[in-house]
Amino acid sequence: VQLQASGEGSVQAGDSLRLSCAASRSTFNTYAVAWFRQAPGKEREFVAAVSRSGSTTDYADSVKGRFALSRDKDKNTVYLQMNSLTSEDTAIYYCAGKRTILTAPMYNSPDDYPYWGQGTLVTVSS
Repeated sequence: VQLQASGEGSVQAGDSLRLSCAASRSTFNTYAVAWFRQAPGKEREFVAAVSRSGSTTDYADSVKGRFALSRDKDKNTVYLQMNSLTSEDTAIYYCAGKRTILTAPMYNSPDDYPYWGQGTLVTVSS
């Protein structure tokens, strides 16, 4: 499967932005999906994950309460709604997918995901 991340933007602190991760196949609905980010000079870090079924989600402590994942199965797309953005959220954001037969589990390590989108840049100015 090919993943296409979009939603790149440059916003002010406190603003919101929504990222999208669109898949090339309808089988995307059999994938667990996650977002990771990498800020300049830093390691790639986990942001959020959603299970194959969409029923369970997991978030990094740094974004919990501000970011929300959802998935639209008809559009083969996963969304990352980001609210109350701060300069600390500035990074390149990557979506990743892992095909799984398990409906509930989520995965928060980059090593769990064989499929990656190209990355989309989010810049937050304070």
